[in-house]
Amino acid sequence: MTLETIHEIQLLPVSIHDAWRFFSNPQNLCDITPPSLNFAVTSALPGKMYPGMIVTYRITPLLNISRQWITEITHVIEPHLFVDEQRFGPYRFWHHQHLFREIAGGVEMQDLVHYALPYGVIGRLAARLVRRELRHIFAFRREFLAKKFGTLGHRQGK
Repeated sequence: MTLETIHEIQLLPVSIHDAWRFFSNPQNLCDITPPSLNFAVTSALPGKMYPGMIVTYRITPLLNISRQWITEITHVIEPHLFVDEQRFGPYRFWHHQHLFREIAGGVEMQDLVHYALPYGVIGRLAARLVRRELRHIFAFRREFLAKKFGTLGHRQGK
């Protein structure tokens, strides 16, 4: 299994609490996901995120094939960190850390994603396409957030 990593950093001119309120609400995933993915939350959601929370979605990641995606929120340290992990879906492995840190003038938001693709050799052949799609998703998110909140900058992590 080949483990891939995506590390994005975006600086937003909002308080850490405003950033937390927005990003810890799974309903907002629809807004920050490209419309081409037909992303929809399909489970009922509580008023507040908590460890052990299960969230289900429908998504059309590649080739116009709709998939169910089930994630669990495994860690929550409000307002600094939450982690979602795939329990069922398009990846063999998915671990996504959302990190928030106060900085001068706003908040540094980091996304650190570790993922692996299924299907052995076929998955390895599709790796470049999947990485490009994930980069596209994060670019869409970055643009949406800049329009919604403004921006202090962006960079890719290590």
